Amino acid sequence: MGESPAAIGAVSMAMDHRGICLRPALLAFFRANGMRLFDRGTETEDPVDYPFYAQRVAEDICCGISNFGVLVCGTGTGMAMAANRFRTIRAAVALSEEMAELSRRHGNANVLCLGSLWQSAEKIWPILHKFFFTAFEGGRHCRRLELMDKLGDVAMNWLERVDPEIFSLTALERKRQEDHIELIASENFASQAVIDATGSVLTNKYAEGYPGRRYYGGCEIVDKVERIARERALQLFGAEHVNVQPHSGSQANGAVYGAVLKPGDKILTMALGDGGHLTHGHPKNFSGALYSVYHYGTDSESRRIDYDGMEKIAARERPKLITVGASAYARAIDFERVAEIGHGNGALVLADMAHIAGLVAAGLHPSPIGCCDFVTSTTHKTLRGPRGGVIFCKKKFASAIDASVFPGQQGGPLMHIIAAKAVCFLEAIQPQFRSYQLQVLKNAKALAKSLADHGFHLVSGGTDNHLVLIDLRKNLPQMDGLTAQMLLDRANISLNRNVVPDETRSPFSGSGLRLGSPAVTTRSMGEREMEQIGQMIWEVLTAEEAADTMESVRGRVRDLCRRFPLPYANTP
Repeated sequence: MGESPAAIGAVSMAMDHRGICLRPALLAFFRANGMRLFDRGTETEDPVDYPFYAQRVAEDICCGISNFGVLVCGTGTGMAMAANRFRTIRAAVALSEEMAELSRRHGNANVLCLGSLWQSAEKIWPILHKFFFTAFEGGRHCRRLELMDKLGDVAMNWLERVDPEIFSLTALERKRQEDHIELIASENFASQAVIDATGSVLTNKYAEGYPGRRYYGGCEIVDKVERIARERALQLFGAEHVNVQPHSGSQANGAVYGAVLKPGDKILTMALGDGGHLTHGHPKNFSGALYSVYHYGTDSESRRIDYDGMEKIAARERPKLITVGASAYARAIDFERVAEIGHGNGALVLADMAHIAGLVAAGLHPSPIGCCDFVTSTTHKTLRGPRGGVIFCKKKFASAIDASVFPGQQGGPLMHIIAAKAVCFLEAIQPQFRSYQLQVLKNAKALAKSLADHGFHLVSGGTDNHLVLIDLRKNLPQMDGLTAQMLLDRANISLNRNVVPDETRSPFSGSGLRLGSPAVTTRSMGEREMEQIGQMIWEVLTAEEAADTMESVRGRVRDLCRRFPLPYANTP
């Protein structure tokens, strides 16, 4: 008794460049039999690595997206070997109808592997028919499959074994990242080496204190890890002192405040609506609650930082600290000018370069190191490392900063994250990192141009860094940022709503959209793809036939993502 198309359910298909010749025949078969198909690429004859494509189909089945899969390469064996690394996958090479039938009847195979070197388009239809319309026989074969499952248990992912629910959600999040265009300016894809360090046994070690001055025993090895992270950070940025222990950029900023300020002291920072950050004195944040905050902003015409206005406020209020840096500011920052303003008015200067650290490391944005007293950063975003923070400062502030981090702000450092920071600093030292950052800039400019060409109003008129800020009030006055964000998310385009200068809406909805190029650049997309993305954003936000447009754009996004896979292969 054979299977029916309804019983078969969804099928995922993928092939490498050697298997592309069988694509038309496969598509015709699935259409003719009314089967729901997820096409996971590839679509050109450009050479690709087949394990990535086997992984896509295997993960679809593991996550419950599909029930069956078809994989095609030159011989079929490479795809089968890759797919069978995944537990619950039973991939079988079938060069004949009999092999396909027996793989289903006796082995309950769920992935059919074909070889384009041996099989023509005319020959595969009968093989496909036998595979999909043959039922598992059961009986004595069940015992053998159970034995295979036990073998799989030995090698299975420990997270899957201990907590299948979290494992499944992790796998689904990976699929979301794989199938979405990530334009959130503060997000990026860390390398497999960074991810491996983040998930290493170093997470087991408590190490309160600093290398050579720990409050726990057994820290000889993690002392070396932290020293390496420090040395690489100093080499990368050319600072006098660095603390690599902060858990986040917010804690790094808090540690600087704690080192040099007392509650009630005056600070001068960039207003959130003009591109600043919550930790730059927002009233709902600790920085706004503890200190007396004054804000500078952007010029009302150019929407670039109003340095003259900053200087006037500094001269009038005489703040103890000026913070410069931004979360949604698309132009280069003149750190030397801010340092002159601060020091000329008796203030210390903190530069928060969290968003642009990778550009600074590559020499593509003016550096705050040297001219500013303190420099904080995250280690993800453009720096492409783990989620964490770091503080640079002049030597005369080293002791105060270290004491403010520990014991002032936090206890035990996260040694696995510090190790991952060391890896990302090493990666950023390599020559290819500068090439990557150059492409980040090119892509941001190309995306900005595409958006502007479609009529979107860009705050400040363009970009000098990795991000673009749209003010929707100019061309889509009835649409707020939250609505636009949700519409684009339905089309598999991820970005975030944002407040804009002279904001008139609630911060929860906002009137702007913030977009960034780091993550798509990590996927190796270029200017041409940025033009396409700008076009798709315009289509989604201006569509009259919303459902049809959404489906069309979502399909094009998936096609684009298939052409530019995620940069790692081993994570769940």
